[in-house]
Amino acid sequence: MASNPLRRLIPSGRKRKPWSRKHNPDGTMTLLEHLRELKHRVAIISLALTVGGVIGWIWFETKIGPLPALETLLREPYCGIPAAQRFPSDQCVLIQQQPFEAFIIRMKVGLGAGAALVSPVWLYQLWAFITPGLYARERKFARIFVFSASFLFIVGTILAYVVIPAGLSVLVGFAGQFYVTALSGSSYVSFVLTMLIVFGVSFEMPLIIVMLNRIGVVSYEKLKKWRRGIIFGLFVFAAVATPGTDPVGMVVLALALTVLFEFALQLCRVHDKRKAKRDETSKWANISPDEAAPLDLTPSAPETATPEPVASAELPRNRYDDAT
Repeated sequence: MASNPLRRLIPSGRKRKPWSRKHNPDGTMTLLEHLRELKHRVAIISLALTVGGVIGWIWFETKIGPLPALETLLREPYCGIPAAQRFPSDQCVLIQQQPFEAFIIRMKVGLGAGAALVSPVWLYQLWAFITPGLYARERKFARIFVFSASFLFIVGTILAYVVIPAGLSVLVGFAGQFYVTALSGSSYVSFVLTMLIVFGVSFEMPLIIVMLNRIGVVSYEKLKKWRRGIIFGLFVFAAVATPGTDPVGMVVLALALTVLFEFALQLCRVHDKRKAKRDETSKWANISPDEAAPLDLTPSAPETATPEPVASAELPRNRYDDAT
């Protein structure tokens, strides 16, 4: 059987990736190559989520270094409810209303924690799938994007974890002395996970704004013009996205997003100012010394000449004037 001549171009044991930047500098690919790359990225993300889910499953009941178990972290906001309003008052436990409810909760929490732990992996794969369609100056923000996205997501979840006890105390406080709180495990864990995810994902908003500004989609002037509408939309989003009727979570999320938006707005202002200065410098730097500088042919308003006062000239006198 005749050997394939292309095999000599590919080292043995290695399969060339058509989307690799080393072998494909301009990032051009066919539709089939795009589908193969998507399959490759999804496989890596699935493997990373599986590994993270296993770690989260073990972490649910086991301490990892100085970190307490996930079960303990989840129950702490619930244990912050006054004992007189909690059932049973002498214990801090949740109720299992259905068979295998505890198993489903552990799997759900483990997958969520694992996805957060391996977030740099799937964020990088997501960015790497987008970058072939971008320019080189846009692809260099991959590391900054991954690090910033992971950092902002973690900060958002920490803020949500701090806010949850205050929100539960306010909600339970409306019950007064006539009710006691006995939450089921599934409803309580769903509430906590939803708060963590909403806060974590919402904190990615400034990063998206900055990246869109970097690639030239939005400018500082447009964002400044839309500032009031965007801030109003952030408050509406916080009211809709926050689970339940927690007023504390709504206000804290809206204020945090407003602060992050203002911070992103200032970053866009600095970037646009530097870009304008750089463009102005490069415009004059590209002119050849032998080339005439461009003339400013902008029509200007005609100048109106002001008439100068004419000095009255004294007529010469002749001899007939003296005689008369």
